[in-house]
Amino acid sequence: MKNLFADSMATTHKSFIREILKVTLDSNVISFAGGLPNPKLFPVKELADACLKVLQEDGENVLQYSTTEGYLPLREYIAERYFVKRG
Repeated sequence: MKNLFADSMATTHKSFIREILKVTLDSNVISFAGGLPNPKLFPVKELADACLKVLQEDGENVLQYSTTEGYLPLREYIAERYFVKRG
């Protein structure tokens, strides 16, 4: 079978992050690694509701590439919220 990748791929090191994350698939492992919160604590329904609302109200725009500053209505909402809470 013909090699599908460049020869240099044979000497490429494995990703440490990818390899260590494989360990977390074992249900007997409790990982204290940063960035791996308990998935049972994710607010899935609330996120789904928020996504649906945004897609229904402005889906064409939110799915489009934009500036790195992000979606202006969301930035304005966050700024107003912080202003009200913290002055």
